[in-house]
Amino acid sequence: MWSMKKSFSIFIVLVLWLSCTKNMDVAENMNDELELIKKPNILLVIADDLGIDAMPGYSLGSVKPHMPNLELLMNEGIRFNNVWSYGVCTPARASILTGKYGFRTQVTRVGQTLSTSEMSLQKFLDVSNSGYSHAVIGKWHLSSQVNHPLSMGIGTFSGVIGGGLRSYWNWDLVENGQTHNSTVYNTTKLTDLAIDWIIDQDQPWFLWLAYNAPHTPFHLPESDLHYEDTLPSDDMSIEANPLPYYMAMLEAMDTEMGRLLDALSAEDLENTVIIFIGDNGTPNNVVQDFSRRHAKNSIYEGGIRVPMVISGKNVNRKGRYEEALLNTTDLYATIASIAGVNVSDINDSKNFESLLGSPNLKVRDYAYAEWDNGAGDLDCAIRDEIYKYITFANGDEAFYNLKSDPLETENLLEVPQSPLTQAEATALANLKNELGKLKL
Repeated sequence: MWSMKKSFSIFIVLVLWLSCTKNMDVAENMNDELELIKKPNILLVIADDLGIDAMPGYSLGSVKPHMPNLELLMNEGIRFNNVWSYGVCTPARASILTGKYGFRTQVTRVGQTLSTSEMSLQKFLDVSNSGYSHAVIGKWHLSSQVNHPLSMGIGTFSGVIGGGLRSYWNWDLVENGQTHNSTVYNTTKLTDLAIDWIIDQDQPWFLWLAYNAPHTPFHLPESDLHYEDTLPSDDMSIEANPLPYYMAMLEAMDTEMGRLLDALSAEDLENTVIIFIGDNGTPNNVVQDFSRRHAKNSIYEGGIRVPMVISGKNVNRKGRYEEALLNTTDLYATIASIAGVNVSDINDSKNFESLLGSPNLKVRDYAYAEWDNGAGDLDCAIRDEIYKYITFANGDEAFYNLKSDPLETENLLEVPQSPLTQAEATALANLKNELGKLKL
């Protein structure tokens, strides 16, 4: 009798334990689900060939596009003034995707292929169990192979594999390895694809939306997408005066970006971090203030200094300018951190998420960039808060005070009868030393 009572008691205890364990599992699952719900969505918008001179809210450039949606993001977030990228799009995109400088990935110029052995940002989110779905929609330009984005760990890819379009109205759309023709205006179609993908998501998401605009050809968008005066659409008129067409394409992109944000529910929009960035400087046929030699396709500020705006969830600084030195590589660690991954720096990427809530924080002492001249040699640049040093592949050097000379009109190493001051000489030595430690 005692054995039966004991067995029964043990059975009751076991049942209660299993019940508690099950309830604990349910509670843990609920907590996991709640944690995923609280995680912000992340929208990264990349404009193709947009330098600071063509960007509203930045002091350079006298002709600006009307971009009310982007200006609203500026008013509700942060404008970053000192972000360095690359002089052309392929290495710029590789730097964001890998968090590495080009000399480490061997992607330093247009036409090179990013190795699938690299840990893409999307792969990093997956192996870190972030719980995010992810997609790249738009321009890829990291390989000519249609399956390359999927091989890099991208959850969904829809867009353009190559670097340019034959026409914004007649182009090849690749969707998860399959290619077909699209006759929908490219900026509109990419926005449609982005909206459709977001609607299908039932977990926190990271969308990399890379518009081809305002990259050439400067094709005139539909009139309801932009604010420019009536313009002829023939090639001769565009070639004679390309600037208003470039502006119209930027305005069309802003209109479509606004449509995308309007498609989000109020709850989703409130829970989304929005990052807008240009991939490289403005093309030389539409550049303003910078000399044409110092625009896209150069190591100068007009080629590598790009605008960036961040707004949305947990961005507590409203309508602020941020002067911290940053690099496009830094988006890797920062986006991972926003997604809940515990990372302060990785590869060449430094987490600047703290800047979204607090000013006057130093993320980098130095920023680095490079330009491949096509012969396998690199022009390399490094800067601190004031000075910039360039060493060219041919052995020439340049040294600029970016505070007093942001357009780089006076190489301090070539000023006759004017030796460097002690402060300048010290800064130059430090920059050369840091560049040497970095790589060369």
